[in-house]
Amino acid sequence: MSIPKITDADLHAYIDGELPSAREAEVEAHVAASPDVADRLAAYRRNDEALRSRFDPVLEEPVPDRLTQRQSSGMRRFVRYAMVAGWVGLGGVAGWYLHGAKWGEHPADAPAWARRAAVAHAVYSPEVRHPVEVGADQEAHLIAWLSKRLGTQLRIPQLNGLGYSLVGGRLLPGEQGPVAQLMYQEAGGQRLTLYVRTNGEHGKETAFRFAQDGSVRVFYWIDRGLGLALSGEISKEELLRVATAVYQQLNP
Repeated sequence: MSIPKITDADLHAYIDGELPSAREAEVEAHVAASPDVADRLAAYRRNDEALRSRFDPVLEEPVPDRLTQRQSSGMRRFVRYAMVAGWVGLGGVAGWYLHGAKWGEHPADAPAWARRAAVAHAVYSPEVRHPVEVGADQEAHLIAWLSKRLGTQLRIPQLNGLGYSLVGGRLLPGEQGPVAQLMYQEAGGQRLTLYVRTNGEHGKETAFRFAQDGSVRVFYWIDRGLGLALSGEISKEELLRVATAVYQQLNP
């Protein structure tokens, strides 16, 4: 008897603990034998953790009076869960961070990948235990891995002279393929992230452009077929100083 195909629905149900024990064992065996599936499962778990981190506090927010009138305590809890489900339905983490964002002087001019860079910064920069997938102590491996996955030879800017040391990096899903995120940190714990994507427009270059979503500021530009976005919760002037150093190192 053949085992039914393991689907993404099975993986999500496995994470949520909703599978029968027999099916759970089949999923575990499939994941153990398939590194790609194991990576995907880990990514789903990280996404769930990000959603919980962002939206669980909503459950503790007071429900507006107009919604609590003539409602039982059970109904009030249902309303809170419905509020969370509604936000998730609007687009999860990305939808929350991009809702109402004002990108520079002309919001429509900011490309989607620059917005994704800000979202990725907001999600991963607060992480304490797992801010990156590969640490700076494995820099050679990090460069080789990200270069292979993006299909281009990457260089990692060294920002120690500006007070920011490399933490490491990770691979993220982009609009048209994988992208890289490099993370830096200064002595006080402030973090910056550099988002790198293959732009597909070789020969096209742009000057620095600025965008801001809440406290996250971003300088982004296109250079030699790459789209780069430096994000941080520091002043615009300091971020520009670091972005300039990144550009100069990538264009010696």
